[in-house]
Amino acid sequence: MSDKDLKEELNPSLVVIKDNKPRWYLPETRRDGYRNLHKINRYGLLYRSDLVLKLEKNYNQEIEKIPAVKKMVNHKYFCSLVVGKGQDLLFEKYADDFNEETPQTIMSITKMFANLFVGELVENKIINLDQKISHYLPEIGTGYATATIQEVLDMNIENSYSEDYTDPYTSSFLHEPVNGWRLPANLDDKMGQEEFLNTIKSNKDRDLKNSSDLSHYKSANTDVIGLLVEKVSGKKLSQWVLEAVEAAGFEDGLYIGTDRFSMPWISGGGCLISRDFLRYGLLFSRKGHGVGDRKVGSEKFFDETLKNNGTKYMELSTNKYLYYSNSTMKCGDWIGHSGLGGQFLAINLKNGIVASYFSVIETDSGTDENYKRDMINMLDKIVNSNF
Repeated sequence: MSDKDLKEELNPSLVVIKDNKPRWYLPETRRDGYRNLHKINRYGLLYRSDLVLKLEKNYNQEIEKIPAVKKMVNHKYFCSLVVGKGQDLLFEKYADDFNEETPQTIMSITKMFANLFVGELVENKIINLDQKISHYLPEIGTGYATATIQEVLDMNIENSYSEDYTDPYTSSFLHEPVNGWRLPANLDDKMGQEEFLNTIKSNKDRDLKNSSDLSHYKSANTDVIGLLVEKVSGKKLSQWVLEAVEAAGFEDGLYIGTDRFSMPWISGGGCLISRDFLRYGLLFSRKGHGVGDRKVGSEKFFDETLKNNGTKYMELSTNKYLYYSNSTMKCGDWIGHSGLGGQFLAINLKNGIVASYFSVIETDSGTDENYKRDMINMLDKIVNSNF
């Protein structure tokens, strides 16, 4: 048989099927796709820790009595809710089709890694947040060149990259082939992350200034920060991620997508089991102090993240906002992040309570603002309590 006789087909998990989406992200298969994304994406790395943060069951019965908790854990989208403080498991609940060994994508909650890495660089006076991106990345395109690091960290710029998941042709879907979530239109296209980021342009006849106090959320912002971290530190981004995993003390491991050249995609797509999702949050609650006397991030930068004005991401209730600050979302004493399709992690930096929530929104777009608001308000209630 000659090579010309070999039969082939496009990878069925990654080919775009309808509504400009691959099968794993279609509403009817998304729940399965989210817990198998670590096996579906074309490129990826697995990081495991040598030391594991031990967790002890010390359940607090008051958590399950909270009306918002009762509502959310019985929702059809629900997968898991785990609450902890220190090394205590205060609450743990799973859906019938989910358990403590099931990995699920945390989506954009991987963006919080950037807070750790940038914090270290700022503390060590390696970068200046008021400096323009092009000062550190001279090859970057007009979509980022004149923005400051602080503006990019706060989702505080406007450029041609869009992330509106109600639009099947939003820019972020064009980003997905670079990191293996779907096939490119041309299979010979082997663009890496850095090359893609350098193609992003400013809006025609516009500077990058945000014309409002609202967040202009773009995953590419965090990837630009990741590229900057690697360039200025001289240390591979993969090494930064590994050190954070080893400080967090994951039991199972972090599965994270990459481009085809093995650069981690820190803007989204990491996968964790539920208890490791909690351990990820607990690392932030300890302000970067990890197992084995390891340290990542900067305590001062965590404090600055709470103080920083940032941009308005979402109104949780009348005149109560969730803000975007230093690659995290914040409200009052807690920081955290949302993940596309129903994930959220909340960490109270004052009382140390962490709540991690997995679910899968099954709308066409993967978004449901009312559900998302209910989810965040529930976690706000949990982490602001005194358990």
